[in-house]
Amino acid sequence: MSAGKRWTILVAIISTAVVLGISGFYKEKAITYPKAPPESVASKTDPDIVMDELKWTTNNTHDPEIIKEDGVYYVYSTDYMTGGKPAPGIQVRKSTDLVNWEFAGRVFDQVPLEAAEWTMGGSTFWAPEVVKMNDRFYLYYSVSQTGSRNSYIGAAVSSSLEGPWKDLGAVAVSKEGDGHTVNAIDPSIIQAKDGTYWMSYGSYFGGIFLVEINAETGLMKNRNEEGVKIAQRKNMDYGIEAPSLFYNDQTDMYYLMTSYGWLEDTYNVRVARSQTIEGPYLDYNGREMIDVSDGSWDTGTKIIGSYFFENDSGWIGTGHSAFLQDNGKDYILHNARVGDDKFWSHLHVREVFWTEDGWPVASPERYTGKGSVKANKREIAGTWEYIHHERFNEEPASSTIITLGKDGSIQGDTVSGLWSTTKENMLLLEWDLGGETVSENVILSAAWDWENGKGTIVFTGLGENGTAVWGKKVEK
Repeated sequence: MSAGKRWTILVAIISTAVVLGISGFYKEKAITYPKAPPESVASKTDPDIVMDELKWTTNNTHDPEIIKEDGVYYVYSTDYMTGGKPAPGIQVRKSTDLVNWEFAGRVFDQVPLEAAEWTMGGSTFWAPEVVKMNDRFYLYYSVSQTGSRNSYIGAAVSSSLEGPWKDLGAVAVSKEGDGHTVNAIDPSIIQAKDGTYWMSYGSYFGGIFLVEINAETGLMKNRNEEGVKIAQRKNMDYGIEAPSLFYNDQTDMYYLMTSYGWLEDTYNVRVARSQTIEGPYLDYNGREMIDVSDGSWDTGTKIIGSYFFENDSGWIGTGHSAFLQDNGKDYILHNARVGDDKFWSHLHVREVFWTEDGWPVASPERYTGKGSVKANKREIAGTWEYIHHERFNEEPASSTIITLGKDGSIQGDTVSGLWSTTKENMLLLEWDLGGETVSENVILSAAWDWENGKGTIVFTGLGENGTAVWGKKVEK
């Protein structure tokens, strides 16, 4: 065969693949699925590892906080374990990929005497925070007498994230009868765009507060003030805690994450935003996060809640979140408890996407690595599991089956509508609800389907009333 004929055949093959777009050439470029998680992380409950913390991986993680240094991610978390009393000290895990987690020990051996005495016997650490200021690492921790305002936020400092740590003593304290309302737990530090540092903290009792931190000492600028209130619900029956602030330079907005509900089951993540660090923080519907009315159940844009996909026991207690901004990608971390055994608490890491109007939304599946989607209608059409995270309902949301037809129709057991592609990797779902059309804009991505053990396409987004929706393509 002559060289000219060989070139003619090669050009014909390439041209056919490009023009038809239906061969393996196109599919490989259209969707790249992330890799499967390691078996040690995929296991939700394993009695054999209860007493072997080196095998815990994501197990027994509660109230995670994350920081990255020199290519390594470190997660610090509450003293917690299933099947026994946890050792005090603040658990440390580390990873190079946000998927494979190694237990790396504890920060302390025991609760400092001052914190134990202030809290009348507090014996474990809660909800740590770690931040880098002036080339030193500051670790903030909570000690509390359960069910009271006898609480203590302390700090420690180190030149290394693996210690040793020098305890600095109290940063903020609270006590019954002190004339304040804040409960001194759940610290979270943010650097504002002007370079100043601020600590959000608080819980059920008086709401969430914000105070300025002295970056030279790691302590509050004014120890005697409780700060500016930025979020509060009606009363103790309306759970709110675990504040975390982050700034998005693309939207020039500050975002406040908090958790509503009870940590063992109804925990869910809410988001609001503000143009200034001190608020006011408003949700998607313009409601302020300080709301002590009967309607305070409906504040905050709910982006993660307890859920059940098919073929799995599901996850409950999905709360106490942290935010990670890493090389142009955003992630949210939170704890989650196994749906049929709430005493097993895991670390979840999810990729975050941004709506066109500047709201963060979370992937319906946990992160296992990079994937990509450039899908057309043929890849999108098919059977999907769909989850609707109602703001007013903190019970676990179960998935329903819908079909996205090649003709642009949506069909379900009790619903119908239309779907269409808008921009790249974005869909518009238009539901017909008794003659009224309700729209949902969602973002497509590739993910690992933890429930079915394979790669798939998922979507996440917000409806026109700020309700979070998730979807996952499945085989039926």
